[in-house]
Amino acid sequence: MQTLLILLITIILSPQSCANSLLGLPPLNIPANNPQTADKIKLGELLFNDHRFSEDESVSCASCHHSDKAFTDGLSTAKGIKDKIGVRNAPTVINSAFYQSYFLDGRAASLEEQALGPFVNPIEHGLNDYKKIISVIQQDSDYPQLFQQVFELSKEQITIAYVAKAIASFERTLIAGNSLFDQYYFGRDHSKLTESEARGLRLFRRKGNCANCHEISWNNALFMDNRFYNIGVGFERVKARMNEIVLSLKQGKKVSELELSAQQVSELGRFSVTNRITDIGKFKTPTLRNISLTAPYMHDGSMQTLEEVVDYYDKGGENNRFIDAAIFPLKFTQQEKIDLVAFMKALNSQP
Repeated sequence: MQTLLILLITIILSPQSCANSLLGLPPLNIPANNPQTADKIKLGELLFNDHRFSEDESVSCASCHHSDKAFTDGLSTAKGIKDKIGVRNAPTVINSAFYQSYFLDGRAASLEEQALGPFVNPIEHGLNDYKKIISVIQQDSDYPQLFQQVFELSKEQITIAYVAKAIASFERTLIAGNSLFDQYYFGRDHSKLTESEARGLRLFRRKGNCANCHEISWNNALFMDNRFYNIGVGFERVKARMNEIVLSLKQGKKVSELELSAQQVSELGRFSVTNRITDIGKFKTPTLRNISLTAPYMHDGSMQTLEEVVDYYDKGGENNRFIDAAIFPLKFTQQEKIDLVAFMKALNSQP
């Protein structure tokens, strides 16, 4: 964990070179309408950590994305204002700069859009709108000067769009690469992985079929593919009602008319964004970088260890009518399971 924090601190102090200085990562595309600057990144970090931007002033972005937990929270599902418990696991923000969509169901198209979502979520920050955020900023002793310095805005000109730009700029500095795997695979230093870890890499790319979704290309590896899959996790919560749900949706009914619990609605996954029945139960592929630091796992936080995750895939998941064809029994030996977990633990960033 200490090496990860050192790495992130280094990146934050060197925003212009963060994307290309780490082995194993592709170039980072910065939006033309939101260029990175050191002052904007520092402002974004302040906003990211400000608890006042919530209904009871108890929750900040950092409440679910702790710097000492690889920007996750260590909980099965996220906790918001007044200790309200959500229905999905809080994913790491690390390497989100490379994503094409955001949230586990992909409902946001940019980091700027994603940054605003939790503020008006009734469980997370609990705000009805963004007025309180702007009011806090305008009345603060430091924020108006910082916004003027970064965006050349008067106090009255500050809007939530500029808040989103600053937070997104900070999040784009949270980059993880240069793991032992990267040094072995891209750096061609075959002393960097143990025999067990190297066997795990071969399993990952071949028998395990893991790289089908957690991609490794010839010159970089994000260990995710920006796509969505139904792997069976959590589907038992809606399985008994699935025939009824599908029939109702085909008849034109809305999800809100189906009298589902919040947890059941959550299990519909990507469908809630696209309204395509074939997207029921699909969730975005997570990155595996720093994976040993981001437990618990899966969109519902239902697995506490990497060993549990490997066992789940080994048995072929929990079957359902929408499960992806890439999920099937793998028939690993015990040693192969050990090797695969060892490899994944070699994906942590090195200073």
